[in-house]
This record gives sequence, C-alpha cells and structure tokens, in this order.
Amino acid sequence: QVQLVESGGGLVQAGGSLRLACVASGRTFISQYNMGWFRQAPGKERDRVAAISWNGGSTNYANSVKGRFTISRDNAKNTVYLQMNSLKPEDTAVYYCAARSSWSTAHYEYWGQGTQVTVSA
Repeated sequence: QVQLVESGGGLVQAGGSLRLACVASGRTFISQYNMGWFRQAPGKERDRVAAISWNGGSTNYANSVKGRFTISRDNAKNTVYLQMNSLKPEDTAVYYCAARSSWSTAHYEYWGQGTQVTVSA
C-alpha cells in the first residue's frame, strides 16, 4: 500500500511559478513506481500532465505544458516534484500525483488527494 500526499499548491499570478511535491509513505518505496502528475479543472476530465519512470530515465509531458513544466524525482526522499513555470490561467486545476507499477500501462494504482493550483490573470 502506498499513500501519496501532495503539497505546494496555491494562488499565483499569471507568469509565476510553483513547485508541487508528492511524498510517498507506507510499507514501500517510491523507487518501485513510475509516477505521474494529473490535473482536473472544474467541469473537465482529469488529464495527465507529466510522467516519469521509476529511475527518472524517461519523462513525458502533455503538449499544453511542454517547455513550462518539469517533472523530477528524488527516490532517496520518496518524493516526486512538478516544477511549473510561466503559469497561465488555464493551468488552474486540482493537481494529483499518482503511482503505477508498469511504465507501459495507462492504469495508475495509487492516487493522492490533490492540491489546488489557481492562476490569476
């Protein structure tokens, strides 16, 4: 069982930056999992923003955030990060981190509770 807790959300002006963190706890280590960040805006579906493999060797990003967001991980700290730069009002959403055992599957087994990011114009 893995528990994921996100932090770092808040209110920021357009053009600003935030760094989200996702800390894993439980009777396992985050190094066993491939991780992703998702977001869900009101009235919209939850979309994946970024993903990173278990050792950080592979990453991918949604087109809407490429060049602005960076996903990274520190397995020694059981933590995954999402650095968000040049934020836009359309980035406003609840952001979730999630863990999956396999890089090749779309299914994520564990989810955090989410952290709100609000970008004002």
